Amino acid sequence: MLGRLMSATAAAGPIVHPSEVRFVLPDPERKLKRVVLAQEVMRPRLGPAFRRQGDVWICSFPRPDADRFEYLLELTWRRGRTELVPDPANPLRAAGPFGDKSVVELETYRAPDWLDVEPAPGIARRVRVRVGRLRTTLEVPVWSYGARDVDVDVPLHHSLLIAHDGPEYADFSSLLHFLGALDTLGRIPPVSVALLHPVDRNETYSASALYGAALAREIVPALEDAVPHDRLVGMGASLGALAMLHAHRRHPQLFDALLLQSGSYFRQRWDKHESRFPRFRRISRFVGDVLAGRGGAPIPVAMTVGTAEENLANNRAVAIALDEQGYDVRFATVRDAHNWTCWRDSLDPHLTDLLA
Repeated sequence: MLGRLMSATAAAGPIVHPSEVRFVLPDPERKLKRVVLAQEVMRPRLGPAFRRQGDVWICSFPRPDADRFEYLLELTWRRGRTELVPDPANPLRAAGPFGDKSVVELETYRAPDWLDVEPAPGIARRVRVRVGRLRTTLEVPVWSYGARDVDVDVPLHHSLLIAHDGPEYADFSSLLHFLGALDTLGRIPPVSVALLHPVDRNETYSASALYGAALAREIVPALEDAVPHDRLVGMGASLGALAMLHAHRRHPQLFDALLLQSGSYFRQRWDKHESRFPRFRRISRFVGDVLAGRGGAPIPVAMTVGTAEENLANNRAVAIALDEQGYDVRFATVRDAHNWTCWRDSLDPHLTDLLA
């Protein structure tokens, strides 16, 4: 049925103007009853609605404080069915764990140069980790770059990178391509990355003391035994970043450095819209402890966040607090929103510098 929307000859898809983005969706057979833009850069998230002009639907949306943004369309058909889909009039897509989204790229957007670099091949292996506290066994993919043999004695300056949501980082933020490309360019020393996948993500990544203990006392020690290294770096995005910071604050000797991207540092003051999240209060209490200086020990921390996301204020507050507590904090904004491309585009130079 979506294919029929594209048979119109009128210009279709997003058209970028100096002050707005105009969306045009052909509907020559008038099958649609309503069309609404679903986006993550402005409240309300579901809106604005399109208006019909003849055989097309049109929506004008103010240019956000970003160089790109992702969106879907909520289509309501005349027979009553409603669905949330990528824009059939726009071929530009971004993949994600919940399916593709359509993308608007403004003329100011530039993808990272390293995407065009042929990555060095990595050495792949799997590490089996029994996690008694979580009553599960993890099969953790590990990729190594810059070292011919990961079973030799600990090489000088070989980092072990622990990535929350690791498979998603690899699939949707090109993390393995990034490490291979920078290995090709000679910009990072040898590194191994462990791609951790979550166990009940909303529970374990939400400032869980149980998960923090499992990471510090079971998961990381098993990976350290299997992968030679002399430096441990943690990374995560959204709830994954929150969980990394929580593990560090509860177990200060665990990591040597952290990359925290768009952390979900929920607070009552800024994040009433997140209050329905089941572990909102637990997260808020932990973030309050961070802002008050309770726990942790200073290490290098790189923090990135999108200019068009609601997490900007709480990320900036946490960065200021860590800086005041003696951390070596590098805080950067990216002209994007809360998505995997935003996190991909800020890997260099922020993860590069931590590894180098």
